[in-house]
Amino acid sequence: MDSDASITTLTGQVKWFDPTKGFGFVMRDGGGADVLLHANVLRNFGQGSVVEGATIEMTVISTPRGYQAERIISITPPDHATLVPLADMEDVTAEDIARCPLEPARIKWFDKAKGFGFANVFGRDDDIFVHIEVLRRSGLADLATGEAVAMRVMEGRRGRMAIEVMSWDMGLK
Repeated sequence: MDSDASITTLTGQVKWFDPTKGFGFVMRDGGGADVLLHANVLRNFGQGSVVEGATIEMTVISTPRGYQAERIISITPPDHATLVPLADMEDVTAEDIARCPLEPARIKWFDKAKGFGFANVFGRDDDIFVHIEVLRRSGLADLATGEAVAMRVMEGRRGRMAIEVMSWDMGLK
């Protein structure tokens, strides 16, 4: 980092993030130039993706090419009221979710285009259904095969399903 670069802390909302391209942009609260969010900065925070509309508090540096996220302090998922309701979760409250224990899991596969995938909780043989809307509610946009996560699981209409998913590092805190 250039010694002349100044570091500023700011908050903004994710405009878009593409894990395949390895970057995205954050719109600053209060306006101003968008901030580049590189995949490495997100990975250093313990996540491989972030959903549009999530609020990010971060340190930012000014470079000759514009503003760039240097470190993520926190990520807050978007307001649940704007998300599509899931039939299995219609009557589930935030308190119900919080009462479910975090379980260590690994992503078996996830297809963003199909909007779902499956995970396996360590020590159990059954698959856990993971829906794209649960990811969005959790502040994530995508999952990679083999990725370690922490999840809260409940019994759905067709078996066990994730009701909250977070990066493995966040689940340890």
